Amino acid sequence: MKTLSAIALLAGLAACSGGGTDDTATANDAAPAATPAEATVAYASLTGNAGKGETLFLQCRACHTIEAGRNLLGPSLHGVVGRTAGQVPGFAYSAANKASGIVWSEAAIFAFLESPQKTLPGTRMSYFGMKAPQDRADLIAYLKTLS
Repeated sequence: MKTLSAIALLAGLAACSGGGTDDTATANDAAPAATPAEATVAYASLTGNAGKGETLFLQCRACHTIEAGRNLLGPSLHGVVGRTAGQVPGFAYSAANKASGIVWSEAAIFAFLESPQKTLPGTRMSYFGMKAPQDRADLIAYLKTLS
């Protein structure tokens, strides 16, 4: 019975996605296309908001904590800005992470958060990435407060 409920829920969600073949869509129905400027935004061009970043961090809390010395599925992010990758005591990092030599500067975190697997091939971080540049800048502003 639970399986049928799950299937019905998924079917309902699919129906809400607008994935039908109706050819009567208008320009207002289309999602706005990403501009080239959005695709090439540099971290240095943004100002982060730590309050918004704290809210965005809620999605990170499933795997990370902000408490120094306490690791979860991912390492503690306390003091991450400026830290060398693979250095939190007691956390079992991937070989790729330990050998990367990355220093988690604001710019390095900005790139990593967009696409962890692309930025650091071999990382065990299974997060698909935070695509909005401003969200990444806001999250970094919050992480900077955790030193």
